[in-house]
Formats: sequence, structure tokens, C-alpha cells
Amino acid sequence: TLTKFSTSRIQGLEDEAIKRRRERDGPNVLSSPPNRIFLKIFQWLFSGFCPLLWLAAVFVWISWKPLGNPANPQYLALGIAIILVIALQASFSAWQEWTTSRVMASITSMLPTETVVTRNGAMCTIVATDLVQGDVVHLRGGDKIPADLRLIEASRDLRFDRSMLTGESDAVVATVNYTDENYLETRNIAVMGTHVTQGSGVGVVIGTGDSTVMGRIAKMTTSKDTEKTLLQIEITRFVIIVAILSLVVGTTLLIMWAAWLRKSYPTFLLLSDALVNSTGVIIAFVPEGLPICLTLTLTLIAKRMQRQNVLVKNLTTVETLGSVNVICSDKTGTLTQNLMTVVHVGFLDAAVTTDELKARYSSGQHPAVQRLYDTAALCNGSRFDSETLGLPIADRRVNGDATDTAILRFAENLRPVSQAQSEHRKLFEIPFNSKNKWMLSLQQPLDGSSATLLLIKGAPDVLLPRCSSIQDAKGDVHALDKNSLERLLSLQRQWSGEGQRVLMLCRREFHGTSPFAGHEDDPAELEVIVAAHNANLCIVGLVGIVDPPRKEIPSVVDICRRAGIRVFMVTGDFALTAAAIARQCRIITNDGVDSIEDIRARALSQAPGALADTRSEKPELKDSVSQEQGDGGVTSLVLSGSELVGLQAEHWNIICGYSEIVFARTTPEQKLLIVQELRARENYVAVTGDGVNDSPALKAAHIGVAMGGGSEVAKEAADMVLLDNNFSSIVVAIENGRLVFENLKKVLLYLLPAGSFAEFVPMLLNMSLGVPLPLSVIFMIVICMLTDVWASISLMYESPESDIMFRAPRNPKKEHLVNLKFFGQAYGFIGLMEALFAHIIFFVYMYWHGGFTPGELFLAFDKWTLGGFGGKDQATLNLLLSTGQSVYFLSLVIIQWGNMFATRT
Repeated sequence: TLTKFSTSRIQGLEDEAIKRRRERDGPNVLSSPPNRIFLKIFQWLFSGFCPLLWLAAVFVWISWKPLGNPANPQYLALGIAIILVIALQASFSAWQEWTTSRVMASITSMLPTETVVTRNGAMCTIVATDLVQGDVVHLRGGDKIPADLRLIEASRDLRFDRSMLTGESDAVVATVNYTDENYLETRNIAVMGTHVTQGSGVGVVIGTGDSTVMGRIAKMTTSKDTEKTLLQIEITRFVIIVAILSLVVGTTLLIMWAAWLRKSYPTFLLLSDALVNSTGVIIAFVPEGLPICLTLTLTLIAKRMQRQNVLVKNLTTVETLGSVNVICSDKTGTLTQNLMTVVHVGFLDAAVTTDELKARYSSGQHPAVQRLYDTAALCNGSRFDSETLGLPIADRRVNGDATDTAILRFAENLRPVSQAQSEHRKLFEIPFNSKNKWMLSLQQPLDGSSATLLLIKGAPDVLLPRCSSIQDAKGDVHALDKNSLERLLSLQRQWSGEGQRVLMLCRREFHGTSPFAGHEDDPAELEVIVAAHNANLCIVGLVGIVDPPRKEIPSVVDICRRAGIRVFMVTGDFALTAAAIARQCRIITNDGVDSIEDIRARALSQAPGALADTRSEKPELKDSVSQEQGDGGVTSLVLSGSELVGLQAEHWNIICGYSEIVFARTTPEQKLLIVQELRARENYVAVTGDGVNDSPALKAAHIGVAMGGGSEVAKEAADMVLLDNNFSSIVVAIENGRLVFENLKKVLLYLLPAGSFAEFVPMLLNMSLGVPLPLSVIFMIVICMLTDVWASISLMYESPESDIMFRAPRNPKKEHLVNLKFFGQAYGFIGLMEALFAHIIFFVYMYWHGGFTPGELFLAFDKWTLGGFGGKDQATLNLLLSTGQSVYFLSLVIIQWGNMFATRT
């Protein structure tokens, strides 16, 4: 492969070759999908309320011709007006989709996929779109594959997630040798768009852009259905309610005409007039301005959030944030600064700071320090970026995870890591992953005089069972007896209680004939031998790593707590470390915390009937926990991932009722389980994270929130990305999510009284009591599409109420956008008052200028249309009514000004 693409594993491509290939193949991007403009036009013309408007248009056109005899020109104008309304809504939808695509494109451009390559003999980080065929790409866990790659190096645990292509949920084991003639099945090809779930490797780019598997599939792909968001569900529910209401009332009026008016007052309303009046009911009930307001506000809020470094992938998910009542947050890089630093080193008989270590053991040549240094430098998955090697150690850019980076900088401070690496040959490596919680490296000294080294670092509780000895500060090795073990565990507990992440560094030396001799170039055989000899390790030291919490976290957690949102920590760290950080972040505020024993005891104390898996019992369970604690409702719990195994529904019922929870030592599967159990108990869950181990939980949550500096897998799985890695931005997002719902209710409360009820009442009085129609259908459209729309748009710009973050989150199953109480307020109070006031003005005008009392107008029916009434001819009556309709229209417009100011609060 290297020869075919004229490249080198060590040197990579030269600048001239890169330039030629980029000119030949173009950038590494997929062509835009087909526009499907006709399908989009259909969706714009027939979505939302448009089907009702099309139905109204059909009735009006039929009423004009052939039913109209003679044809009424007003009906022609009305039909044209309705078509214009539909066209206006479709045009706005088209404009909105265009602006939304621009917002999404700007978001995509702010999240470029970066990749590490070897070029001109040095490792460097470039944007994935700059890749060309022949580039040598370095992969590690969490990366998104930037192009089609042929693997030339692969760690033992290198795994790919190809589920997006194959549908298989199991990760694919990667190899450097082909395993199948099928390009998609062979395991030595990394396919563009898939993800590295764990491990590391090196591959050569063999396809970019449209020449990749993903590029070819993209040309054949059709859009797939996605799960509706809470806002879409609420809007659909509202559309259905309005459609049913308008069709029922319109049909009732038409039946009333056919059964009564047609016989009792045959000249009052012809069939064409009755159809138009029924159509007017449909138009009256439909808030035509709502789609415009809705789409506009989502774009406005998305742009506002973007200015605050919160990028939303799907605009309609913004409102879902307003319902979130649980945030499950990763610790490292989310609650903490992800600036890990080694601050303590511990041996059997001594614990010192890193500064003391460097000062006491100059040059790091002391035996104990040398062993510690070798393990830190050689068993490490991070590397300094070659472009920043001239900078101070603290300022150098590092390719690798935060923990390895901290240990790499620690080792570099003792002695240049490059020297250690140049003195050893790496035979085999098992990178760190969130399941094993350790990393292993097999190193062979190049001078041949030293023993082969098996180096391993990881979580103390995981590695201790494999250890048999420990060194002291002088380098002397002692058996790991009970006293030594207790001293070690005491040091771990002390550091963990201070919020430090504790790692254990171990090694095993193989003198004389090494079991690995003769198998250096056989990774499969080395894997078997390493597994057999991964025991009897010597502990060379503990390191304590500090990752300080972000300064804003405590106040943010307090804000969330006041807003009725529980913040849980879900981390892979040791329980004591996680609990200490949680206290610093104010996620835990109690001195005493419950454990799994308390959960089991409480489950046993419950009556048998209370142990049923009833998801709706969460509030009562929470109250019972609070009462037993007796601490004013604040209950705290710390659980480790291993303690989650085998828990039953009754245990989860109790766990999900706690106010403050820390889940420690969790695997990706356990994080996913936690989210699923919370969701099953009617919680609306947001998950924050930045690592590949967070991606399953991010996908499973109602809202997945990734950090901008996180892995590509996490950002791909998330619904939102915090560009500045600032947890406090979540509060901004939640506030905007609540604001969307609040402002949308204000818009409906403004639109419905005049745009629906006050337009419907004139139709009702006209057909049931014979009152001349106080408001024409044309004026109804003018109210809905002109006078009310612009004022309602201004309501979408409303700032949040002062107490918006002091209320409990909205429960989507109980608190809907509209309900009976809302309709009672909009129709039964505001709408009734507006209709009453407008009718009073109408009747005053008809009396003042026409001499007709309200008693003469009621039950007028066909008297008004027989050619003359009250001493006035038909032309005078028509002019008087047209002017009266204008008075009614202006009265509604003026009243709506007051309604707008009232609705704001």
C-alpha cells in the first residue's frame, strides 16, 4: 500500500506531492445531496395548517363557480387571498429552511474534524478536509475516521464502530491483514465516517471525498425518519386540536343551514354563501401566523445561543431543554478543567510532591525514580506535537488524552521522554480503555544489556490483584504484604479524598531468556504471551493527579438546583475521588452520603406491594427517601459501577429518587444503563460528556451535550456542542429552551382571541341569529396574516421572566402547550371580551350612522338581503355593512394592542 501510493510510514508525504494530489482529487468532502426541490415544495405547501387552508380555498372557489349564480367577485378575491396566504407561508418556510441551513452550515464550519498525520517526517494536526491519498493517518480511541484508510499498524484492542454502515452493534476488531475480499467486510480497512471506539493504529489514505465508501453510499441514500422532538409533538397536537375544532364547528354550521336556514329563510344564504361562511370558520380557527413565529423564534434563539458558544444541531431540540430535570455530567473535561497535573508521587515509605522529587533526585537517576520514569515515559499513549517541541513543557501541544498528557509532562520534567523512547523498542502495546482501566506496554532496551520490560499503569483497585511486590523510595523491592498493602491503600484514600486521581505504575522485568524472544514480529503470539505473564508485577509508585474543577461549576449547580434540575456526576474515576470533586462542585452538599447498603436496606423495608416496577412512583419514592433522611429533602448517594450489577426495579426506583448522586467507576454500558433507568421513570435527561465512553449515553439521552474540545465520537452523538467547554453554557441553553415554550404560549394567547374566537363569533351570530356579518372573511385573513403577525413576532423577542429559572421544569406529559385552561383563557375570557367590545362598537356604528338598533339587527336574516330594509335600499345597506365591518376590524386591531401588552406579563 505504501508503495502503491508513493508514501512512507516514517516520512509521510512531501509538500509537492500533497499539492499535486489535492489539485487532482479536490478536497476530502462529500458532494452535497440532491436538492429534491419538488418534494420540498410539496412539503412547504401541505404541512402544518396548509391542508385546512387548501380545503377552505376549494370551498371558496366552488362557491364562486359553479355554485355562484351569479358569481360573486368577492369570493374570487377571497379564493385568491387564501392561495396567497398559502404561498406566503410556503415562501416563508422556504426562506426559513434556507436560513436554517446557513445556521447549520456555520455550526458545521465551527466544528472541523481534525486528524493527526505524518508529513515531511513529522507528526502534525490538520483539518480532515485537507487529507489526500497517501497521507499517513494516526488513529486513537474517540476519533472519527476522516477518509478510507488501509491499516498498516493496529494495536491489539483497536476496534471500529461500523453500525452506521452495517447496522451491527458489535465493534469490529481491526487487523493489518485482510480478512475478506468484500471491501466492507475486511477488517484492515477503516471506512470514512465510522469511529474508533478504542485502541490505536496507523493507516494510509486510499480514498477521499466521493471516492470513499461513504461517498458512494451518500449518492444512494434517502433521508430517514427521525424521532419527533417535544416541540414538534406539541405543535402537532395543537394542529390536530384546531383542525378537529374548526371542522366540527364548520360542519355543524353547514348542517344547521341545510336543516333550518335553507327552509326557514331560503333567500338569506345560498349554498355558496353557506359554504363561504363555513370556510370562514376554518380560517377563523387557524392561527396562520403561528408557523412564521415558530420557525423564526427557533432560528433567533439558535443564533443567540451560537453567540454564547452553544451550537445546536437541530433547532427543534432547543425547547426540549426546557423540560430537562436531570443532568448526568461526566467529570473530567466537563466539570473539571481537563488540565491534569501530577502533583504527588508515592512509594512504599514516602510520599512527595513532584517538585520535591525533582529537587531531591537530581537528573532522575535514582533507581526508584528511574523505574518510575521509565514506566511514565514508555507506557504512555500521548506524544508531543513536533511543531511545539521548542516551547516550555507546559505550553507544548500534546496529542493524547488528558491523563496520559499529565504523566507525559511529569516524565519530561525529569528527563526528555524522547531519549527514553530512542533507547527502547516497543514490541507490543495495549492502549488504555474505559473497560480495562489500564494500559500496557512491552519494551525491549536497544543496548541488549537490560531486561525486557513489561510496563503497566492504571487504576490501583484493578491492578493490585496482579501485584506481588513494591519498591520503596530508595529503590529496594519488598514483598507486598498486609502492612504494605494497607499503607498503599491509606495513601490512595488520602489522595482520593482530596480530589486527586490516583494511578498505579507497575513493571515486571524479564532477565536472561525472555519469553518474548523470537516473537517480536508476531503480534498475535505476543498477545498470548503477555496475557500469560501479566502478573507478579512490582509497584514502582503511585501518582496523584489534580484536575481542578472549573470555577463556575458550583454556582452553575446551584442555579440548576433552584431550577428544579438535579445534577448527577457519572464518571469512571475512583469513588472517593469522584465524591471529593462532587463536593467541590456542590453536586454533593451533605456531610453524610448513602451507599448501596442503604439502598438494599430501604428496598427490603418496603412493603411487598411497593416493589412493583411502577415508573410513575418516582415522586413518592423521592419523598420517602427525604423523610427517612430527615434533611429537608436533600439526599445524597455515591455508587460505584460494580454495585449497579444485578439491581432490580425496586432498587432503581429508590436510586432515581435521590437529590444528589455520584456514579463512580462506571463503564460506557453502565452510563447507558443509568440514562435508560432515569428515562424509564419519566425523567427528562441531558447528558454531558467529551469522551468516546460517553457517546452511548449521549445518544440515549433526550439531549446529548458534548464539549467542543471532546472526541469526534462524542460530538457526533450529541445534539448540542459547547464550543468553549463551559458547563455554565448549559444554563443558558436551558433558559433559552424554557423561553421558547413560554414565548410560544404568549404568541398563542395573543393570536387566538382575535385571530380565532373574535372572528368566529360574528359567523356564529350571522348564521344562528341572523345578524348581518360584522366581519368579512377577507378582514379575517388580514388580521391573521398582517396585523397580528408582526406583533406576535415581537413577542418571540421577549426576554425571559425573572423567575424562569426558579420554576420546576415542564413535564411534557402533564403541561402541554395548550389545554382546557388555556383555551378557557384565550376564548372564554380574552376572546369573549374582545368579541363583546368589538360588537358593541359595531352596533353603535350601525345605530349612529344607519339608525338600526341591535334589536332590529338580531333576527334580521333575509330582511337585510331582500332589496331594502329599514327604509334603505340594498346599495346603501351594503355600503353601511362594509363600513361596519371595517369598524369591527379596527376595533379588534386596537384591542389587540392592549392584549399584546397584557400577554407580555
